[in-house]
Amino acid sequence: MNQSNSYLPELISEWESLYKTKGELPSQEALLNTLSEAANMGEGKEKWKGILLYFLALNRANKKEEDSFYYLLLEQAAVLWPEMTDIHTRLEKKSLNQLKGLLDGLTMPVLRETDNRTAKRNVVMEILEKAERYGQRVHEAIKGLPKEENSPSVQEVRTALVAVDEHLQLVKKQAQAYQDTLSGNFHTITVYEELKRSILQLNESRDSFDAILSKLQPFQERELSPLDQLERMVGLKDIKTRISQLYDFLTYQKSRLEMGFTKSSDLSLNMVLTGNPGTGKTTLARLLGKIYYELGILPKETIIEADRSKLVGAYVGQTEENVRNLVEEAIGGVLFIDEAYSLKRDGQQGSDYGQTVIDTLVSLMDSADYAGKFAVILAGYPDEMRQFLDSNPGLRSRFPQFNFMELPDYSMEEMKEIACRFAEDNGYFITPEAFPALEKKIEHEMVDQSFGNARSVKSIVTDAIFQKGSRQIADTGRSFIDYLLLQAEDFHESDTKEESNPPIEELMNLVGLESIKDEIKKLSAFVRVQQARRNEGKKVVPIQLHAVFTGNPGTGKTTIAKLYSEILRDCGLLKRGHLVVASRADFVAGYVGQTAIKTKRKVQDALGGVLFIDEAYSLLSQSNSDFGAEVVNTLVDEMTKHNENLVIILAGYPKEMDELLQSNPGFSSRFKKFMHFPDYSVMELLQIMKNYLDSYQYSLDEEAEEYLKGRLEEMEIDGNGRFAINLADNAIQYQAQRLMNAGENANASNLIKDDFKLVLE
Repeated sequence: MNQSNSYLPELISEWESLYKTKGELPSQEALLNTLSEAANMGEGKEKWKGILLYFLALNRANKKEEDSFYYLLLEQAAVLWPEMTDIHTRLEKKSLNQLKGLLDGLTMPVLRETDNRTAKRNVVMEILEKAERYGQRVHEAIKGLPKEENSPSVQEVRTALVAVDEHLQLVKKQAQAYQDTLSGNFHTITVYEELKRSILQLNESRDSFDAILSKLQPFQERELSPLDQLERMVGLKDIKTRISQLYDFLTYQKSRLEMGFTKSSDLSLNMVLTGNPGTGKTTLARLLGKIYYELGILPKETIIEADRSKLVGAYVGQTEENVRNLVEEAIGGVLFIDEAYSLKRDGQQGSDYGQTVIDTLVSLMDSADYAGKFAVILAGYPDEMRQFLDSNPGLRSRFPQFNFMELPDYSMEEMKEIACRFAEDNGYFITPEAFPALEKKIEHEMVDQSFGNARSVKSIVTDAIFQKGSRQIADTGRSFIDYLLLQAEDFHESDTKEESNPPIEELMNLVGLESIKDEIKKLSAFVRVQQARRNEGKKVVPIQLHAVFTGNPGTGKTTIAKLYSEILRDCGLLKRGHLVVASRADFVAGYVGQTAIKTKRKVQDALGGVLFIDEAYSLLSQSNSDFGAEVVNTLVDEMTKHNENLVIILAGYPKEMDELLQSNPGFSSRFKKFMHFPDYSVMELLQIMKNYLDSYQYSLDEEAEEYLKGRLEEMEIDGNGRFAINLADNAIQYQAQRLMNAGENANASNLIKDDFKLVLE
């Protein structure tokens, strides 16, 4: 908010009045916005901060069970707003609940008159030790009780504790008296009876104290049912509906059996959960195991989690043994196999025992010893799991189609909710003004299939907490609120990189290439306008930025590709803006099936940036056994699949590039931008050389410059800009040799004619 925060007391007072008269609370978003501003309020405004923290605590209590974070907010609110009695009343609950278990174990040993003298002494010593130990506990508990004199709960607990203390002292006194009688030649039955009576009174006061505490509402979170836990998960609307239906059906079947009906058919408990990383597959599998147990469908809550590494052995017979051992562990519960598709690898060799796992598992699921005694849940990525099950008909038949559940990726709003919950679980609130920075971080991570959904979001919040903590150099002057809020600056990348010029500025500083510069400036403007229209909700013209760069070596194609990727990043189109340089060897493999895999991996590396394929025409070959065509076909598929998340630049000689594009109409239709890089003129080569030397604080004298102009005009130059850089590097080496021979008075920054003459002649 840009306006002064002088209006805050009035706003907070209005909220306070609404809560007292109507019980209405402001939204958490409004509270956090206001709290962020209230942190800068001056002295004498502590009450307003206390009210805001109190309301945040109430909002949290309304959303879920009261927990430690709730009480932390209340405790700080009590410090800032001590006159609010409701805060102290709520805090009483925590203080009194902490007394639960105080007297656990306070049971005195049985004292028998028929025991011998030694046994009696041992029993009395134990009574004295317990009376002393629990007496100290009770004294500390009484001292730590809240000071609220008008609180009935506190007074009731105080009275009960005082009674326990009095009876402990009485037991101690009577036990000492009884101990004294044992040291003489006789003892009276009266002392024995008085000790027994005092122990009985102690037990009664102990039970009375425990009964009072048992009536208190606990402040810890109660154990939620599996369905409640599922309901509290973010998103997953269809999955929640499906699991609720399954729960109702299993409950119905259980009731039928209890009424004496026979089972009409067995419902398979085996499940297939598919989804990308971090969508909740493992969490859902664990909840299913709890549901099966809660309904009595399976006798154990056990869920045995396994993956390829736990199942596949290294030698003949070990795999079968591994599978059998895990199944036996899972009997009565659930066997959960994550990334199950990894058991069936394309082109696996005889020494790969993944298929053995599948065969053994299917056999055990059907065997008389194990069938129906455990459930199997398989999990993995959607495409890979479909291919995996399709390749194993025996396995697929054990998993009915209606037991397939695909967990969707989370939406941005759902991921923000996950971030907020995770932050609160760690004792932080994310302020609403930090959401744009949070979204930007999430979008940056969402570039490829490695994005971990909830897992990645939690990692981002963890990093923000680290960033905040790493900046807290000194605690002096920092308030509770400073440690409570995660703000926009905490989600920004730490500035550890060297400052550099904007990529568009670097482009304009390059020597020559005027037509290329004009084309990229035009594309940059087009992309920015379309992005702005998209943000305004207007229709946008399809953006096709795949390009073909033609020209001889050393004309700046790779340099321009790098700047192009960074400019598109700054325009908001590409999320990473990095450059991946590749050639034929990075795509083409030596045998069937591997070329497409290599190509897809290289595309994955480039997602969110630019894939620059140098000498792209080399993908073509006249040989029938060559896999270049497979690369082209795979690239076409990947360009369609990833759309604006990938830009591909093909580079090479003009004629050969035409032949490549003509080889596949689908390929050529995706390249709309053609940029030809002309050879550099002599003056441009000279300028490239001078710029390069200047960057290392070297210079040319006039004679050397004139010599180079004439000599370069006579030469046939191979390599363009690369040639100019190599020439400068070699001249620097000759200069170093010259300086060593000349002595200390030579100019170490100046390159002369002879330095270049030695290189060229």
